[in-house]
Amino acid sequence: MIRFAHQEYLILLGLLPVFAVAFFWARRARKIALRRFGSPQLLETLMPSIGKYKPLAKLSFVCLAYLFVVLGIANPQIGTKMEEVKREGVDIMIALDVSNSMKAEDLRPNRLENAKQDIARMIENLQNDRIGLIIFGGESYLLLPLTTDYSAARLLLSTVDVDMVPVQGTAIGSAIRLAMKSFAEGEKKHKVIIVVTDGENHEDDAISAAKDAAQEGAVIHTIGMGSPDGSPIPVYQNNVQVGFRKDGSGNTVMTKLDEQGLVQIAEAGKGRYQRASNQQNEFDAILTDIQSMEKKEFGAKIFTEYEDRFQYCLAIGLVFLIGEFFISERKNRWIANLNFFRETR
Repeated sequence: MIRFAHQEYLILLGLLPVFAVAFFWARRARKIALRRFGSPQLLETLMPSIGKYKPLAKLSFVCLAYLFVVLGIANPQIGTKMEEVKREGVDIMIALDVSNSMKAEDLRPNRLENAKQDIARMIENLQNDRIGLIIFGGESYLLLPLTTDYSAARLLLSTVDVDMVPVQGTAIGSAIRLAMKSFAEGEKKHKVIIVVTDGENHEDDAISAAKDAAQEGAVIHTIGMGSPDGSPIPVYQNNVQVGFRKDGSGNTVMTKLDEQGLVQIAEAGKGRYQRASNQQNEFDAILTDIQSMEKKEFGAKIFTEYEDRFQYCLAIGLVFLIGEFFISERKNRWIANLNFFRETR
């Protein structure tokens, strides 16, 4: 695996075409100037020692030297092997509600997008903790097992939408149970579940699931998305709002944040409850709690022992630079005197 430690310097390679254009422009200007003194045949007779292709060879050596010097400055590195590195942290499972009610726009741009931005911001502040992602509606699905690959976590998070779960609803208890199955068996600590939802649980007993999880050593935090006053759920077609979701009687459906239920779940899970806002700072207190928890040691496989290879590029560049210095624009006399087609008498 090859990478560049300072890849921002690779932009300097864009000057190579500029060198080539400047060279050919200078050669053309030189030819025009020489023609003022006489015909090309006369000039070749007067200056027989001037080589036609030596300047092009010198330019090639200069460009190659520049190429390898820039590559050397960018410092190419090679990862020699995968190695298991010991880290200390906790296991964090985030359960994200993707029911239709999360499309309500009492948070900007809507509850779901606001939650995704919050989670992405929290991931950026993690260091050695492992993170996993569960999405749930009427059913729960493990989208990302526990991992230290934060880039993969952010990438998968960006794809989350309400159409990823075929069964609508809000089964918080199911999400908590799935999160517990995703942790290592037998551990009684180092486990955190963060439930991000509007709290309208209609499917199961989430408080009972939270109590069971707490007995197994997990800490459950809840983040409430939305407003207790309620908000309609917009309906879009081709990115254009065409109205609001209605019930069977034709009445507009209002979705409200169930703060009381989320507070009870957090209390049963020995965690904290936070209401989301447009300031997107609700994860800060929870992250502080996580950082104060006792850490466990676990292994993570990563590419290690990246070895610098800049010295090889600089050496090759130096060789081309020295080679250009020894290339003369005059013809080699010994080669010029060779004439394999000369007639002998």
